[in-house]
Amino acid sequence: MSRSSQAPHRLLRHLNYNHLLYFWTVAQEGSVAAAATVLNLTPQTISGQIKQLERAIDARLFERAGRGLVLTEAGRAVMPYADEIFSLGTELARRVQGDDRGLPSTLNVGVVNSLPKLIAYRTLDPVLGDEDSPRLMCYEGDLDKLLAELSVHRLDLVLSDRPIPTGFNVRAYSHKLGESDIALYALHDLAARYREGFPQSIHGANMLMPVSSTAIRRGLDDWLADVGVVPNIIAEFDDSALMKAFGESGTAIFPAPVAIRNEVDHMYGASIVGLVDGLREMFYVISPERRLSQPFALKITEAARARLLPA
Repeated sequence: MSRSSQAPHRLLRHLNYNHLLYFWTVAQEGSVAAAATVLNLTPQTISGQIKQLERAIDARLFERAGRGLVLTEAGRAVMPYADEIFSLGTELARRVQGDDRGLPSTLNVGVVNSLPKLIAYRTLDPVLGDEDSPRLMCYEGDLDKLLAELSVHRLDLVLSDRPIPTGFNVRAYSHKLGESDIALYALHDLAARYREGFPQSIHGANMLMPVSSTAIRRGLDDWLADVGVVPNIIAEFDDSALMKAFGESGTAIFPAPVAIRNEVDHMYGASIVGLVDGLREMFYVISPERRLSQPFALKITEAARARLLPA
């Protein structure tokens, strides 16, 4: 065996589950003292184990930031592996004990307020009503707030229309659920009037829009500029369901994903005026796991991908 092939084996002999557990807990809690409280150990024990891990990989894992600790570049490289190891460990324990043991009695899900509520319902519907399903607890908010709640384990998952922002300091992972074309809708009579000659037909028409901070609004603004159309924007919303409710009044056009066209027709009596060429809305589930293993998260993800991913 060559010297290079022996190196990983030597490293593995010096690693153990406790090393990673102490490292992972300190990273989660932000300090040795907080991790000691969680693990019911002395800070000296945790510090000693982390030093052993640092010697084994020949790199520092933490550096001080004020009164707490933050991950070094090496620590950030190790963290995803620790996340996956403990996710697999939890899955292994559940499998050994029986699939119905150790599962949560509640599933706490954050829903970004700009995400279409019909998409959120369609995504979460597979875990509703089954005998072994958890009680679903849904919380709405902006993405930054929900990610903060996810980072301290108050949420299990976040449903979002965009992935985790670049540079956002949270240990979580974005998993794409699917995507959908975007269309402009209006009540049936109004839609029929504007459908002929679309998109120029909507120049000057009353229109409802998402707020300017959303990705879908930026895409709509770009599309309107490209086709040379200036509608009369009469209201803006950070809640997609509220925007559709206003659209139900019949006085304005509004955007929504094509994936929910049947629901929009049934609930709001609206049909498609025309497609917004080149604009697609993305949908994500964000979780603390790099590889989804929690049974209900897997169930949600598999069902959503089957419904939302383009054919």
